[in-house]
Amino acid sequence: MFAKISFAALAVIAAAACTTTPVASHCSAGLSPGLENAIHDVEARLGTGCEYHFDRYFAELLATAEANPSSENKVLFSDFLMRANETGVISTRQAREYYNRYFNVKFVSLTGDYNTCAQTCPVQGQVMANMQNELRDKQVGLLQASDDKTSYYRADHLLKEAQLVLEATCRACAAGEQR
Repeated sequence: MFAKISFAALAVIAAAACTTTPVASHCSAGLSPGLENAIHDVEARLGTGCEYHFDRYFAELLATAEANPSSENKVLFSDFLMRANETGVISTRQAREYYNRYFNVKFVSLTGDYNTCAQTCPVQGQVMANMQNELRDKQVGLLQASDDKTSYYRADHLLKEAQLVLEATCRACAAGEQR
């Protein structure tokens, strides 16, 4: 009797494992060629249980856009992020941060209203490293996917200016503390 119950339990577990495989393969299948088609694929998958793959999908969409750079790609990504927000896959803040991180000259790594001397200067090296990483993301979004050299070089210039201002501010903060 015990052997029959164990065999039945194994059969149920095996059947359940087989039913989850299509979902996993559905979520990990390749995307259609072309950015618009790939976005359509991703949106369909996000609506059918693949929400946890969003970051990977976003990276795949960027790679697809890099294969055919166009200024229109910024609009396609903006619309995609807005729809992902509207369907509850990502928050408004996340959508804004994704877009700004890759397609805007504005840096999301250095935002907010806070005391620079007390909060930023102690971690100045980490802030600058984060901004350098973000510039690499902007290179992918602005330069490689959107072919927007002007905006990318503007972001690069803004990073250099921010570094100079932050260094000067932190020196002034340190001088003020020594008085």
